[in-house]
Amino acid sequence: MKFTKLLKNGIVDENPVLVQVIGMCPTLGVTTSAINGLGMGLSTTAVLICSNIVISLMRKFIPDKIRIPAFIVVIATFVTMVGMLLKAYIPALDDALGLFIPLIVVNCLILARAESFASKNTPIKSAVDGIGMGLGFTLALTALGIVREILGNGTLFGMSLFGMSLFGASYQPALLFILPPGAFLSLGFLLAGFNKLRNKKA
Repeated sequence: MKFTKLLKNGIVDENPVLVQVIGMCPTLGVTTSAINGLGMGLSTTAVLICSNIVISLMRKFIPDKIRIPAFIVVIATFVTMVGMLLKAYIPALDDALGLFIPLIVVNCLILARAESFASKNTPIKSAVDGIGMGLGFTLALTALGIVREILGNGTLFGMSLFGMSLFGASYQPALLFILPPGAFLSLGFLLAGFNKLRNKKA
């Protein structure tokens, strides 16, 4: 499989959020703002790329009986590293994401790619697969965060226009979109729009 096809596969054809609908816990939980969605997506991408490479390198040495526990140990190692880096260099984002960073360990996207791809392919292909899937996940979370933040706060990446809402001083934010029901509504419309566009191109 060509590298460009692998990237397109993760971003469009098998997008983790918008096509496979996996990893819903962080998708719905942290996307109250665009920056949270972007931060969570990039953190997951870093873990995904690194764990894919290491699991691919070790694939011939891990016995089948302990395959899943071994994968989890590798993933947990990189999650711990990402968590420590966030605490050290971006504490505000670490506070905003909270428990969702340690929960990357049990994100079904990462374990699924380890099991279905990294354990069967070369390190280079596994790295590209991790980049593609990670970018797809990041773009979906960021898009959802943008929609919810604009509609719920009238801001974009925490910024307003000339001290006012993006829609003007008279705009009343729909707080529903910052709350859990707004996450489901926003995701539903995003899923419908993405799949309609994807089916048209197909």
